[in-house]
Amino acid sequence: MRPWKVLLPSLLLAGCHATVPPKPFVVAAVVDTASIAVFQRDVLDLVWSLVSGRDCSIVHLEQNQPYCRPVEPLPGEPPYCTRSLGVPDCWVSREVLINPPPSLADTPPMTATQIAHQYGRWP
Repeated sequence: MRPWKVLLPSLLLAGCHATVPPKPFVVAAVVDTASIAVFQRDVLDLVWSLVSGRDCSIVHLEQNQPYCRPVEPLPGEPPYCTRSLGVPDCWVSREVLINPPPSLADTPPMTATQIAHQYGRWP
């Protein structure tokens, strides 16, 4: 965030005959500033993100991105690869093979629950 955006509210409050701002305004400004620093979202952004289920933030606008990030599609099933004589053989699906040999992948594929957790709604 740019420093002039943080200092602008304090400059508006300063003046020759400035009165003490009302306490609710000061509390709202502090909460809003802390929210941007901690969550990278304004308080209204947090509410809108919760209602829409998307990642929305005014910080995205500053970075020349859309206000709400687009929903990413779920990834397809990774190819199933096994050892061969020189190069790995890969298939799109494991169902094609009868009694498939062990895969070359280091980790097992993600379960449906893991995929739903990783690509689920925000928060």
